[in-house]
Amino acid sequence: MPNYLLGIDIGSSSVKASFLDAESGQVVAAAYSPSEEMPMLAVKSGWAEQDAEMWWEHVIRSTRSALLKSGISSEQVKAIGISYQMHGLVVVGKDHKPLRPAIIWCDSRSVTIGQKATQALGEKYCLEHFLNSPGNFTASKLRWVKENEPSVFEGIEKIMLPGDYIAMKLTGEICTTDTGLSEGIFWDYNNRSVSQNLLDYYGIPTTLLPRQVPVFGEQGLLRDEAAHALGLRAGIRIAYRAGDQPNNAFSLNVLNPGETAATAGTSGVIYGVTDTNAFDAKSRVNTFIHVNNQQPAIRNGVLLCVNGTGILNSWLRKNTKGNGSSYDYEQMNILAAQAPIGSDGLRILPFGNGAERIFENREVNASFHGLNFNRHSQAHIFRAAQEGIVFALKYGFDILKEMGLHTNVIRAGNANMFLSPLFREAFVNTIGARLELFDTDGSKGAAIGAGIGAGIYSSFAEAFQGLKMIRFEEANADKKSQYTEAYQHWLACVTNH
Repeated sequence: MPNYLLGIDIGSSSVKASFLDAESGQVVAAAYSPSEEMPMLAVKSGWAEQDAEMWWEHVIRSTRSALLKSGISSEQVKAIGISYQMHGLVVVGKDHKPLRPAIIWCDSRSVTIGQKATQALGEKYCLEHFLNSPGNFTASKLRWVKENEPSVFEGIEKIMLPGDYIAMKLTGEICTTDTGLSEGIFWDYNNRSVSQNLLDYYGIPTTLLPRQVPVFGEQGLLRDEAAHALGLRAGIRIAYRAGDQPNNAFSLNVLNPGETAATAGTSGVIYGVTDTNAFDAKSRVNTFIHVNNQQPAIRNGVLLCVNGTGILNSWLRKNTKGNGSSYDYEQMNILAAQAPIGSDGLRILPFGNGAERIFENREVNASFHGLNFNRHSQAHIFRAAQEGIVFALKYGFDILKEMGLHTNVIRAGNANMFLSPLFREAFVNTIGARLELFDTDGSKGAAIGAGIGAGIYSSFAEAFQGLKMIRFEEANADKKSQYTEAYQHWLACVTNH
């Protein structure tokens, strides 16, 4: 009887569940929920919150839908893996229910708190011990709750990252991983443990943190109530958990120094693996523990993130019309391709989704430059948006190169912005690296991770036998020259903005 693995990917736009045939490594059924993007609450400028119970609702819907499509028996499902949006904060009381909406990754309310912590603890200390400034990561978000919602803080039994919360709903147990603690900036790389200095400075009791479990390995068993909700049997092992970007790299078999992954969903990321405790002196890119980190062999992931990528394209889709109705993404791509490289002088800065790390946590906001009412059309706008996203990634990629991370090949899933031929063309000719696209995504990666954690696969090599490249693209000398010129003009807009 075939064995199957369930991967669940909790994004900020949707939740995806995939059932993977463990032997072939192929997805037999998958489903998203909801069909439109999940709502994001922005009560004040720079805030971003979501209802954690909403994530669980869509875990149920996507899993049930995928299970129905698959036609497999619940008895054949051997393990569950979780991928989740990074850096969020969920706080629960003694009844394990959320005390407030989750403060998610792109929320920038705690930027000032993180800056003060860096000054108080010392910039040199933070970089050497955290490989980052505390910034607006999870620890700083928690300090914001302590300062601004003291009654909520007093009621906290445990704090969690989004993936920890979903794991709790599945198992009834509250736990986290070292990768998760590092993404929240709770981790001291020198001491290889939770940073007591940061907790003391922020006034956070150690007891609020969950216990640690390994990234790969048993993290609890599916409890009866959750099994009934999902349509599965009780007792299935939850055997893997990782933030979306480390997991995306893992899903692409990016595990070793010099290997690099990219995504371009709501946000855009380039993620390179290193065997050193590398950091950027200005914390414009950030280093976290990678999924396969095992002492003494260091494996860290250096993450370049641009908040406003796919969300810019989504905003344009919702706010533009053709013949009285909204465009779909394919129509937008067709129109964008009608405009020339450089969009005839129109530049778009795609920074309208909170504070940007590549600009030292400043809120730059999105903006249009060089718009001419007599010359530019929707085609130019759609192209300038895609080029602006690529140029923003190039801006950050150069920071990675300054740190000594070099790559000639970048791997990505065949999804989101990478579905656009124009985006791919702009990417390879601007970044200057070969692009390899694979038929994989976060939910598939989570399922593979569960197979490793449950011992169904004996090695990473065995786990990734089913990973196949769909296509690759490389730079063209003529187009590379044109994109380089367009990038320089875009960069001038950033400098003068």
